[in-house]
Amino acid sequence: MHNIRRKLCAALATLPLALAFNTQAQAQTDTWPERPITMIVPFPPGGPTDLIARVIAKQLSEQVGQPVVVDNRGGANGTIGMTAAANAKADGYTILYNTSSISLSPNLFKELAFDPVKDFDAVTSTAVIPMVLLAHPSVPANTVQEFIEYAKKNPGKLSYGSAGAGNITHLTAFLFNQSTGIDAVHIPYRGSAPAMTDLVGGQTAFMTNTMNDSLPYIRANRLKALAITSKQRSPELPDVPTVAESVIPEFDMGAWQGIVVPAGTPPAIIERLNTEILTALKTPSILEQLAKQGAQPLGSSSQDYAAYIQNEIKRLGDVIRAAGVKLN
Repeated sequence: MHNIRRKLCAALATLPLALAFNTQAQAQTDTWPERPITMIVPFPPGGPTDLIARVIAKQLSEQVGQPVVVDNRGGANGTIGMTAAANAKADGYTILYNTSSISLSPNLFKELAFDPVKDFDAVTSTAVIPMVLLAHPSVPANTVQEFIEYAKKNPGKLSYGSAGAGNITHLTAFLFNQSTGIDAVHIPYRGSAPAMTDLVGGQTAFMTNTMNDSLPYIRANRLKALAITSKQRSPELPDVPTVAESVIPEFDMGAWQGIVVPAGTPPAIIERLNTEILTALKTPSILEQLAKQGAQPLGSSSQDYAAYIQNEIKRLGDVIRAAGVKLN
């Protein structure tokens, strides 16, 4: 009885402190944001991810009444920026604009300074940039079916570039080749720009790349667009079929993006962020600018996005293991 009374007294003694802490935390949540928000983009400025992130950051800033400052932390396949975000204070003033690299990294690196599931709380998906299967004009194929037939008649003779080993541009082409029985040589580059330069120059035969990088070359007839590798056709190339509808049912590989925050960020702030970003994704100006980038808006609940990231870790992990890619 004495021990019970002592524990009860101790608990009652800490109650005012707990109530005060909760009241203070609630007050901070209710007034968020009171100062600028940092949006970490784990890729260099000017790239396809950065362009879309800045569009969303600008709209979000207008909605919440505080600047949303883009902080580019490029390098190591996005892991430098993701590590910085994971280590940031969980107060709603640091958000991470992530890509599919958040699901690729735990499968590519033996040692990672963060856990993409445990160290982040999901906010929402934002957009997906469809991928397109491209071929050099010298390749005697105008449809994806003709391309597969040609490639199979020339095993080991065709080469394909990518933005780097383990990059989504590499894995998409690898999965396409594996699913169709194509034997081709992979040539990794340091980014999509040099990979596209060599494709246009005829040093490689084909590539899967993001829509926004590819459109200028397709429209100038410098590259052939054979198929969209994402689930749906692109409004930018409405006559180009998807791989799924043409040759491989359920094939779906796209460069998806979203927003997460450091784990432990107050749920009320996550909910507010989710609401604000979903609102931003419906505004005409955002939709117009996403369309210019060849991107399609997404948007989801925080719970659905968390589940999606975990599912992609497993799905993309299977592709990475099949490709035999390890970066350290």
